[in-house]
Amino acid sequence: KVQLVESGGGSVQAGGSLRLSCVVSGDTDSKYTMAWFRQVPGKEREGVAVVDNDGNTIYGDSVKGRFTISQDNPKNTAYLQMTSLNPEDTAMYYCATRAGDCYLAASWYNIWGQGTQVTVSS
Repeated sequence: KVQLVESGGGSVQAGGSLRLSCVVSGDTDSKYTMAWFRQVPGKEREGVAVVDNDGNTIYGDSVKGRFTISQDNPKNTAYLQMTSLNPEDTAMYYCATRAGDCYLAASWYNIWGQGTQVTVSS
């Protein structure tokens, strides 16, 4: 059974940076696509970024040029490097995975982490 554990969230001032990590445990031999989503109360889960096993990436429009997704296969870890953060980036960030193609749609993913909170103050 594949499990995901996120870390790296916290509080930061506008303009700052954070790096989120998502460690994958369980079946790590399969080729998984890794994605990050975020959600604020009362709103739908928003796609942030996704990377597949070939290194192909897709980014949400609101984070293009500021966030970078990557994965370190030997460490079974995916990262989300976030720069130039602003208060609109405040949300619970979730890591998700599924074996298969590169989609930035929450409905595609069937394995989710518990989330890590990111708070950006002005």
